[in-house]
Order: sequence, then C-alpha cells, then structure tokens
Amino acid sequence: MAKAKPKSKTVYVCGDCGAEHNKWQGQCAECHAWNTLSEFVVQPAPSAVASVGARRSGYAGEATGAPRVTALTEVAATAESRALTGIGELDRVLGGGLVDGSVVLIGGDPGIGKSTLLLQMLGSLGEALAGLYVTGEESLAQVAARAQRLGLPLGPLKALAETCIERILEQAVAERPRVLIVDSIQTIWTEQLTAAPGSVSQVRESAAKLTRFAKETGTSVLLVGHVTKEGGIAGPRVLEHMVDAVLYFEGESGSRFRVLRAFKNRFGAVNELGVFAMSDKGLREVPNPSAIFLSTHSGPTPGSAVMVTREGTRPLLVEVQALVDQSSLGNPRRVALGLEQNRLAMLLAVLHRHGGVAAYDQDVFVNVVGGIRVQETAADLPVLLAVLSSLRDRPLPEQTIAFGEVGLSGEIRPVPNGEERLKEAATHGFKRAIVPKANAPKKTKVGEMQVIAVERLAEAIDACI
Repeated sequence: MAKAKPKSKTVYVCGDCGAEHNKWQGQCAECHAWNTLSEFVVQPAPSAVASVGARRSGYAGEATGAPRVTALTEVAATAESRALTGIGELDRVLGGGLVDGSVVLIGGDPGIGKSTLLLQMLGSLGEALAGLYVTGEESLAQVAARAQRLGLPLGPLKALAETCIERILEQAVAERPRVLIVDSIQTIWTEQLTAAPGSVSQVRESAAKLTRFAKETGTSVLLVGHVTKEGGIAGPRVLEHMVDAVLYFEGESGSRFRVLRAFKNRFGAVNELGVFAMSDKGLREVPNPSAIFLSTHSGPTPGSAVMVTREGTRPLLVEVQALVDQSSLGNPRRVALGLEQNRLAMLLAVLHRHGGVAAYDQDVFVNVVGGIRVQETAADLPVLLAVLSSLRDRPLPEQTIAFGEVGLSGEIRPVPNGEERLKEAATHGFKRAIVPKANAPKKTKVGEMQVIAVERLAEAIDACI
C-alpha cells in the first residue's frame, strides 16, 4: 500500500517581525502591528533519502556529506575573493568590490536610479566578468533601449525577461554567470506556492532560493527591492536578514545628486557612503562630495555653520543651516531635516541651561544642505552655533568649522577620528576649527588652520560669536 503524501500546512506570517500564526488576525501578537499578516504555505519536508539525493545532485561546488563541528583554528584564514565593479563609489560602499557568492539587496524610491546603476555596472564589467540581467518589470526592448541611451556596449550584456524563479535558475545554471541581477525581487514567484507575487511568502521563498544558488555556485547576486511609503524594503523583514548586504539609494526630489548608503554589510563597513550625480548618460561618480554639500555664499551668512561628519571611512564637510524666528504659536515648532528632531529639542534645552540663551518662544528650523542625513553626535556643536548665529543675526567667522558632542551638563565631548576631520577641513582651505579639547592635536595649528580647543559650551560660544 502506498504511503499517503503529507499535506501542506498554511500559516500566517507577519511582514514586519516574521512571527508565524496559525490563523489570520488583524493584529500581530508579537510586534502588535496591524494588517501585516500574509498567508504562507509550508511544504512538507522531503524524506531523508530524497534530501541526500538532492544534495548529491545539487549545484556545482555544493559540499556533500554530513556536517561536522570544526574548531575555528582549523579553518583556513583565507580572504574572500572580490571583483571590482569598475564603479569606484559602488566598490567603496560594498567594502572593496563584489564578493563571490554574496547576495546584495539594493532598495530606493521609484526612479532613483537602481536599475541604471546595476546596468552600468554590467556594462563596465563587460566580458571580464560574465553577467546576466533578469528583469521582471520591463521588456527586453526597454532594457536594450536604456543600455543604448547610457552608451553601454550591447555585446557583452545578456538579459532575461522572466519572473518564475525555477526557470530563472535553470537559465542561470546553463549560462553560468559570475554576476546575476534580479530586478526586482517583488515580481519573482515560485511554482511551489499559490500566493500572489509580491506577497510575504513568495518574496521570502524566492530570495531563499537565490541565496542558496549564490552560496552553492559562488555567483554574486544583486536584488533590487521596492520600498514602502515609510522608506523600508517592501516584503518580509526577514529578507534583509537573509542577504549579505543592504544598500539604500537616496536622493532629494528635484536634485540630481544620489547617495548610496550601506546599512548592512557582512564583508565591509556599514554606513559607508557613495555619491553619484544623475545625467543624461546615467549616473556619474562624485569623487569629492564635500564640494556639493557646501553652499557657496557671496559673504558671511547668519545661521550657517560648517561641520566635518564621517560616513564610514570618509570624512565629509557638510553645511548646517538654521533659521530662528519669533513664533506666533503657543507651542513653537522644532523642525529638523537631516537630523533627529528629538535631539534638536534636547540641544536647545542645553543651550538655554548652560549657554544662557533662551529659544522657548522661537520657531527653530534646522536643515543639512544637500539632503544628507547626519546620524552622529559630532553635529551637536555646529547645530547650536548655527542656531545661535541665526538668533543673534550675526554670522560665524569666515572659514570656520566645528564638530563635537554636547553633553547635558554643557561639556563638549570628543568624537572619533578628530585628526582626520581636521586634515579634511584644512585640505578645503578652512582657517579656524572649534573642536573638543580631547580632539585637539598637540600643535595649535594643522597646516594653516588654527585649532581652538573648548571644554564647555560657553567657551565655544565666546570663541565664535
């Protein structure tokens, strides 16, 4: 008598936290998010004999036999194999190039340039590194038209218009590309599930198959991901945990500059930054991004301060602008663009308590020029100096930069890599620097730049205003 085939099981998975539930409900019991549960069909596990047969007939390079516990001292300390993409800013964000067998997820708003960047990467690789561009949203004619518009050589470029993951992997096994691009993961579906493409179950299972293919064949896989209106990657949160690197493409609407930022990278530094400029011939690298983040004023301007922030391994000069105006509201507004709004409120309280300057009846607007987001505490001191400059309508001294963390007791605390920040400012011609005393070099000058070391907020105010 034939053994009955085990039945599949239906569970409901939360798209935010990945928790599983036996039945659908409006609110996730784990993260308490509403309307985030999606149907997921769990297939029965194959038998032991089938599993062994699948391992023996898997992709080339897959290890056979049962795993064993190994001491790390026995593991060969070999560096991962990398391949340069030919785009310096992309290589910087990736940590030095594409790693063989890595899976990279690239997200960003529609029209920001994700497909353009990846197509340009394949064009720069050319015949040196065979690539395959899989499109699930466009036709092959549209991809070819974009490549012609970008001026890329069409000969080495190979494309496939397909959305079924099984057929994509069949073509990938036959072509054996070194780089596989899937645009986008939300359009891919698998025959093993009945859910619609883009659902939690389809995205997770398709990404799992692509990740397994990358690890077993050594192919570098790049996935394009849609983003939600909140700015996160659409689909299950577990998708970002499965991949090796998560990159976000950012840019202000109406601006031609684009910023590529790494939020996760198992093979390099996180928060690394790459800057591009969009032109009619595609994306162009910006090797000196400090120049675009600094506004060119005809003379000293109240409410403007320049700081040296650090993104990954790169110091950047960024202008912070503040506008302080008498408020007509009972609750004055605190608006921060490029900074954390709660931190701005805290800094204004420190300015009142330890600087003797009250802004409780003023509307305060703070903006970081260029659309960049500053996430480190080195922006505390320049933000307060810009606010004070606008409030008193007195510009800061020309060619002055500042950085430093401001504590709740009014002390100016040091920040990492102070010497590198000073050298970057001196390279761009700045003459004065207001820095924490612990970050000050032994000499009072760095090149032609005078360094003013301060310990308290009142000292920094007296030094510049």
